[in-house]
Amino acid sequence: MPEPVVVLIEDEPQIRRFLRATLTGQGYRLFEATTGTDGLVEVGSRQPDVVILDLGLPDMDGLEVIRRLREWSAVPIVVLSARGQEGDKVQALDAGADDYVSKPFGAGELLARLRVALRHTAGATHEDGEATFAVGDLRVDLLRRHVSLGGAEVHLTPIEYKLLTTLVRHAGRVVTHQQLLREVWGPVHTDQAHYVRVYMAHLRHKLEAEPARPRYLLTEPGVGYRLAVD
Repeated sequence: MPEPVVVLIEDEPQIRRFLRATLTGQGYRLFEATTGTDGLVEVGSRQPDVVILDLGLPDMDGLEVIRRLREWSAVPIVVLSARGQEGDKVQALDAGADDYVSKPFGAGELLARLRVALRHTAGATHEDGEATFAVGDLRVDLLRRHVSLGGAEVHLTPIEYKLLTTLVRHAGRVVTHQQLLREVWGPVHTDQAHYVRVYMAHLRHKLEAEPARPRYLLTEPGVGYRLAVD
């Protein structure tokens, strides 16, 4: 397997040093840019497998970088965001980022996010082969529209099933309330965030041993939900 290529767009020298050591040590080929403008050029010339993007850049907003990249590239984008800026995370995801890691972050968490992003790149080329999603005791057979837990069939309503399969399609990545509303209920319902909470509670009661401490359907506070992949 060729080394995955990463373009890092980050202006903080200590974070670049940390990521350089982490990623090259794990077999990634890393190219760095310290401004949004240079980052766009690097992505265009390197054709990376994944982009790591800091939102706070000296020359332009990271959200603008995402929007410009999405005009011509579907490369997975993992955003680095300063902790507690939920609005920024939501905006970044809605602009087209695939995931985010809050600063300060650990190497293990970032590497896990990159593996998920790379899996999605690989999965996009042979999507039909991935007809079953499985994690722990949970299995979702997308062809037969069959959901089971520990081998026993779980009966879901059409909305519950659509909510679950939307999370399956983005497994391992955070999906915002807005994205879920748009994909499950349609564009006219994007201000009905309580729909998602109500149906997520239903799903957890059917799929989680302890709904208050979920194993599969994880909450990203203030942002959305993430389906566990391991």
